[in-house]
Amino acid sequence: MAGKWILVVEDNDKNMKLVRDVLGATGYRTLEATTGARALELAVEHEPDLVLMDVRLPDIDGVEALGQLRARTCTASIPVLALTAEAMRGDRERFLAAGFDGYLSKPVDIVELIAAVRQHCERVPRTAESEHRRGASVR
Repeated sequence: MAGKWILVVEDNDKNMKLVRDVLGATGYRTLEATTGARALELAVEHEPDLVLMDVRLPDIDGVEALGQLRARTCTASIPVLALTAEAMRGDRERFLAAGFDGYLSKPVDIVELIAAVRQHCERVPRTAESEHRRGASVR
């Protein structure tokens, strides 16, 4: 799975660093956004293999951002996992019903994070066009 692109949408610097460092050490490449609007821009521009979406963001929330990703042809099939500290009974079902492909609670369990990323990246077929659009210069 090395080389797959993961868009991390997280407005907390420490959480972003943790996820970035873990994914980087595991061979994944990351794109980073701290707002839902920036996440949408990056997703359309680069078509990542997976999006890890914080649910609470400073502009639009993760559920709204997910809806906008699903509404666009180029991003509709990208798997999106909810990242949230809202670990309450029923949240998993609520986020899955909203259209997320999975759910990770914060604080993030490193083993669970890596397993979820691997699982969702394995199922993503990439086209030559989407690979070309991402290019090698994305950081």
